[in-house]
Amino acid sequence: MVIGLTGGIACGKSTVSAKLKELGAAVIDADLLARDVVRKGEIAYNKIVRCFGEDILLPRGEIDRKKLGSIVFSDKEKLELLNSITHPEIISRLKEKIRELKSEGVKVIVVDAAILIEVGLHKYVDSVWVVTVDRETQVKRLINRDKFDYREAENRINSQFTNEVREKYADVIIDNSKPIEEVGKKLEELWNNIISI
Repeated sequence: MVIGLTGGIACGKSTVSAKLKELGAAVIDADLLARDVVRKGEIAYNKIVRCFGEDILLPRGEIDRKKLGSIVFSDKEKLELLNSITHPEIISRLKEKIRELKSEGVKVIVVDAAILIEVGLHKYVDSVWVVTVDRETQVKRLINRDKFDYREAENRINSQFTNEVREKYADVIIDNSKPIEEVGKKLEELWNNIISI
């Protein structure tokens, strides 16, 4: 079974993903795939530098993700341009990784992707699990965790689908504003249901 695990930025999706890994799932982190496709020398890297200029590069030639982020998260058209470059590469690598894991006999694969639905990755999974928290918590976490100012935090949240939109695609909703023990219990129940199938 392939589970698509998604949720807005700073909703605690990584905590849920780590728990599923602990229970025995193989986890594919879409963020890591996204970092791989923009490494120096990759197809997407070359296109990004052509489109956004060399000002977005660090001294050693790698893309300065923070600088690129500040450009695209305040300009919808530029974000769409970046996505049109990176998303096809990410999808291709994801499909390849799922095939590999299935051929190794892995029973439960979790695709951990903040923008699972936005990119269309939900088409490649059997079940969509959405992790949610309220917006105020998201903003606070982003400010504390990533040292964003309020506007930057809002821009990041606004660049993704809302919880309401994600929930329309959800087979399972995990409310991560509940105590961690309660969330853990729910995940164990869900896990036991999957492996008993």
